[in-house]
Amino acid sequence: MGDLPVPVAVGRTLAALGASQVFGLIGSGNFAVTNALVAAGVPFVAARHEGGAITMADAYARVSGEVGLCSVHQGPGLTNAITGLTEAAKSRTPLLLLAADTAAAAIRSNFRIAQDQLVAAVGAAPERLHGPASAIADTVRAYRWAQVERRPIVLMLPLDIQAGHCPWPAGNPPPAVALRPAQPTTAAVVEAARILASAQRPLIIAGRGAALAGAREALERLAERSGALLATSAVANGLFAGNPWALGIAGGFASPTAAELIGAADVVLGFGVALNMWTTRHGHLLSPDVTIIQVDHEAEAIGAHHRVDLAVPGDAAETARAIGEELAREAATPTPWRTPALAARIRAGAWQNEPFDDASADGRIDPRTLSRALDALLPEGRTVATDSGHFMGYPAMYLRVPDARGFVFTQAFQAVGLGLASAIGAAVARPDRLTVAALGDGGALMGLSEMETVARLGLRMLIVIYNDAAYGAEVHHFGPQGASLDLVRFPDVDFAALGRAVGLAGVTVRAPEDLRAVEAWLTEGRGGALVLDAKVVPTVVAAWLEEAFRGH
Repeated sequence: MGDLPVPVAVGRTLAALGASQVFGLIGSGNFAVTNALVAAGVPFVAARHEGGAITMADAYARVSGEVGLCSVHQGPGLTNAITGLTEAAKSRTPLLLLAADTAAAAIRSNFRIAQDQLVAAVGAAPERLHGPASAIADTVRAYRWAQVERRPIVLMLPLDIQAGHCPWPAGNPPPAVALRPAQPTTAAVVEAARILASAQRPLIIAGRGAALAGAREALERLAERSGALLATSAVANGLFAGNPWALGIAGGFASPTAAELIGAADVVLGFGVALNMWTTRHGHLLSPDVTIIQVDHEAEAIGAHHRVDLAVPGDAAETARAIGEELAREAATPTPWRTPALAARIRAGAWQNEPFDDASADGRIDPRTLSRALDALLPEGRTVATDSGHFMGYPAMYLRVPDARGFVFTQAFQAVGLGLASAIGAAVARPDRLTVAALGDGGALMGLSEMETVARLGLRMLIVIYNDAAYGAEVHHFGPQGASLDLVRFPDVDFAALGRAVGLAGVTVRAPEDLRAVEAWLTEGRGGALVLDAKVVPTVVAAWLEEAFRGH
């Protein structure tokens, strides 16, 4: 094929490696490489802000299971993407960010910053094209680094190197080497099985690592063999959807029934879960006498947040299978914890059945009433993407999802404003499902520019805005202390009108009966998105809020 312009070679290389979607915002520095990707068959979604673009790529990777891909301009294009990049780094999302960079000799360029240092400072890894001759090898290395280590890699594309040409090899870049899952040691498996066999009330808590390992079937078999109950971290919500012994999310979002049963466990097996302050309620959710076995393919993650009695380095699915086989070999009998009465109690104690005093009044709807009603209206095939803020527990608790990839929880950095972009990335990854973007009014206004992206792409999406005309977390935390709240309260915003302004449907909800418009929209099945401006009661305080502020 001869020599190719460097941007063309980079685009063709990424397409050959399996890139299936790229998000970004075009500037002069990334114009050529993004066009090369499109020419190579990789669809492009144009965001309205680089912060939205990187977050879309992050969510796309989480939902699709592929490497996310994003393209931005040098300098401000990269700095605009930093918050989303930090979220992806803390979440260990496999993602490749193509960032143009100034030419080596352009030391006075307005765009010049220390991009490598900036990227490294937020936990991502910087890579770069070192020269035209190595451009293909550099690109392959960066992509595989993201894929194998499951982390964001930023590939710098200096403009002087982009101006060069490189030889295209006779064959396409070879596929990435398949990695065998990490196997646990025999001694650790035997000891874990021994502890589990002696348990009376065992509990398995699975996190993102278990979801990424595809460990549901292995964990459910282990739970059945041992008599254990099941729970997840927030980011693995949905992993055990439909299982009668699943308690839902452990931590601040746990229902009273789930919290009681989690606290009663005498042995806890954590699979690919951090057991951090959120999942354990600062350690208070678990019994002080509980025996904890933690399984993780990264040894340094074990015991990082909570004491552990037995550390088992290994892949979640492989380790669950091995422990189950050891129990079978020893003819261990399941504990008597699982009974029909307990199954009925778990079912009755789900958030959808938990009683509360409906506070809807004076043209405002209780956020719990809203969330429960939406759960009953929405189709089972749904993806829920949640922004950060006081409201965020309600969709996590009340809106059920069909599996772990049906819930996108961009909370590793606790940044407000990423929810709508997350929903866009999820909707692009799974167009067969209805995507629900759950936002607060503050986060919705931060990400407002991407509402036009939703309309332009014609995405089937329900954008639910829990609108209390305030930064609710600060109101409820500082208000009881007697602090002035003038700085965190705002005039009410008509989000339904804002949605209509960019071509979306818009509905205002002040009472449960207003949700008939949502039901009609769902029944009609028309394309496009609906903005639901829910005027929620501002005095209902989320139960998990105090815990959240203790974690600051």
